[in-house]
Amino acid sequence: MKTHYIEEAAKVVTNKQQLVNMVSKRLRELSAGSRPMVAVDLEMGLADIALAEIAAGKIGTEESPFDGTTVEAV
Repeated sequence: MKTHYIEEAAKVVTNKQQLVNMVSKRLRELSAGSRPMVAVDLEMGLADIALAEIAAGKIGTEESPFDGTTVEAV
């Protein structure tokens, strides 16, 4: 995992736990065969792809109107 991708994604999702959960979920999806939503180079791992997608705004969060928790929106 490259720190550049972590830093860029952290600017979009400031809650560290939420960022970890989003990356984890997207990693599972990519591992299962989902296609990347950003341009990928040969040096990027799956975690880098997930972080780049978050940084690019391809994966975001929505506030739940009921209890203030957040859920991932793709």
